[in-house]
Amino acid sequence: MSKIKPSKGAPYARILGVGGYRPTRVVPNEVILEKIDSSDEWIRSRSGIATRHWASAEETVTAMSVEASGKAIADAGIAADQIGAVIVSTVSHFKQTPAVATEIADKVGAGKPAAFDISAGCAGFGYGLTLAKGMIVEGSAEYVLVIGVERLSDLTDLEDRATAFLFGDGAGAVVVGPSDVPHIGPTVWGSEGDKSETIKQTVPWNDFHLGDVSKLPLNERGEVKFPAITQEGQAVFRWAVFEMAKVAQQALDAAGISAADLDVFIPHQANMRIIDSMVKTLKLPEHVTVARDVETTGNTSAASIPLAMERLLATGQAKSGDTALVIGFGAGLVYAATVVTLP
Repeated sequence: MSKIKPSKGAPYARILGVGGYRPTRVVPNEVILEKIDSSDEWIRSRSGIATRHWASAEETVTAMSVEASGKAIADAGIAADQIGAVIVSTVSHFKQTPAVATEIADKVGAGKPAAFDISAGCAGFGYGLTLAKGMIVEGSAEYVLVIGVERLSDLTDLEDRATAFLFGDGAGAVVVGPSDVPHIGPTVWGSEGDKSETIKQTVPWNDFHLGDVSKLPLNERGEVKFPAITQEGQAVFRWAVFEMAKVAQQALDAAGISAADLDVFIPHQANMRIIDSMVKTLKLPEHVTVARDVETTGNTSAASIPLAMERLLATGQAKSGDTALVIGFGAGLVYAATVVTLP
């Protein structure tokens, strides 16, 4: 017989508030075309992207996260010192340690919460949301701040015709808290590590640090390139279109609802063609609002779902209480999908 007292938390959890931050600089495709042989029409047809936001030196991972978090906390109607945990999903915070979550927690006035970073690429928000839900039901935190934040402009090779136009910067945050009824469904998540080479950093940091030119990518002038994100576009596209629609359907089934019960669909904002293909495969009814924030925000990895959620609510395209299917997928290859009630 165990002597350990059982934990006791809330019966369920829900998203109580959402906030977003996009850098002030808007970058049109014309700027991208200065370094690659392409066209605005080609970029739009391949990705649906017209503009993206790039951060200034002052718009750091921390600064953007603090701005988004402040909005989410205010939207949730709680005090910052009620937050019991801060989870930050990012691949573009360049300090290996300490976790940027600890600095963000301090700057938002959260007191002394649990604080840590996770690296799950474009599925990172879904991973963080699932962890937050578990903490609240388990009882280790009453309110959890979940942040997705990226400065992918720092990891973009502007001379790579396949990826230069894809990435943007920004931060999205949500506050997750207790609920008497279920407002976050079961998570369908996983990984396919045999496909990990399809999206990756060009070289590891230690190779770049050692400066062995034989292992480093060079530009046409023979200069060493900073590590960047690269991907096998067609392989990733096929995987996302065919496999992620199945995962999305599994999340609907796990939540006990059908596509007809949805009000909103918020997929990872990677590519407009992927989004449109998933809508078709899932046979979403016309009444379902679909997030297409990628057109003006680009691919912001872990930040893309909360940023898209925030914009839909701010513009009135979605409303509080709507039922939404969210799904993130990316480097790893990893994925996470669930059904939520919008705050």
